Amino acid sequence: MTTGEPSPDRHADDAGGPIRIGALVPLTRPGWVEAGRHLLAGLELGVREVNDAGGVAGRPLELVVRDTAADPQRASAAVDELAHLGVAALAGEYHSVVARAAAGRADALGLPFLCSSAVLDGLAEQPTDWVARLPPPQSRGWRIYADHLLAEGHRRVAVVTQPSVYWAAGTGILRDHLAAYGGTVVELDSGALTPDGVCDALVDRGATALLLLVGHPQPAVPIVRAVRCDRRLADVLIGAPAGQPELADWATSLGADGAGVPFLSYQPDRLGPLGSRVGTGLGDRLGEAPSFVAFEGYDTITVLAEAMRTHGTDRAGVAAAWPHVTVEGTRGRISFSRVPGIGVWQWAGAPVLVVDRDPAAPGHLRVLHRG
Repeated sequence: MTTGEPSPDRHADDAGGPIRIGALVPLTRPGWVEAGRHLLAGLELGVREVNDAGGVAGRPLELVVRDTAADPQRASAAVDELAHLGVAALAGEYHSVVARAAAGRADALGLPFLCSSAVLDGLAEQPTDWVARLPPPQSRGWRIYADHLLAEGHRRVAVVTQPSVYWAAGTGILRDHLAAYGGTVVELDSGALTPDGVCDALVDRGATALLLLVGHPQPAVPIVRAVRCDRRLADVLIGAPAGQPELADWATSLGADGAGVPFLSYQPDRLGPLGSRVGTGLGDRLGEAPSFVAFEGYDTITVLAEAMRTHGTDRAGVAAAWPHVTVEGTRGRISFSRVPGIGVWQWAGAPVLVVDRDPAAPGHLRVLHRG
């Protein structure tokens, strides 16, 4: 496998040559670099194992990696470049607004894109047959998260936000779901408030929970520290539905202050034999426990390889495989269907859990709620 620069005059269906897959990954800031590292590790391990088993129709897979740096315009340009270089399909991306831009270009170019890790419901502006997705839609996951808040007695919830289509969509999902049960959502602008100002606003509004709809490490880390240090807020729950506490740099940055922060995980609490074996391989590659993002990367390659085996390696064949492919992934059996309100082919059975880092053992994740 290589992440080098293939010659543009070679095409995805060249007999005998490698089957190239374009990989979109945030590897530099302002992208969430650690998430990108885990996603790429999963993609790379998946490619290695497919190639060790003989490839697809005797041809090896080859990743052509492009760093999106959480920039939608950069991602769109990368899709154009990768299409010109002759990739058979696109894979990856973690950030929802970036994945949405990539999906739009892939649809326009007729290039199949399997989104590994972005959950925004509106991944495509209109229904498309070129795009499929592994993680659950944001509306499903965040409603499950709201159910957990309700079960814990939280009906006065504050969210500290940054401008983003993704954060705005999440706020709307939470507000609508909590309102149905008598709950309310108060918005706090992280750009207008210092961390201490966030604390004062929580006291003034009488919120029992604060959800971090902001980037990590800034401004999430200083906000968490401020809330943890404020004696007035000793009973206030801090939550991060987007999953910032999943990755090791959260624990490194915050230590004990980062424990007890519920987040969404798209990994079952018990892995089967395949998931356990892959988890060991991912851990060896990463030098730390793999996140669900790494498993999503591995599963992406598993799906694409099966699609190519059954429907051919040309772009139209890969896209035609979405409603027909069924394959055992690390987190369950994967197949795709049309989900109401979602314009891409969707794995409807993706696991959804609410978990946190155990305050008694921050390296251990404990399950709080199952969707």
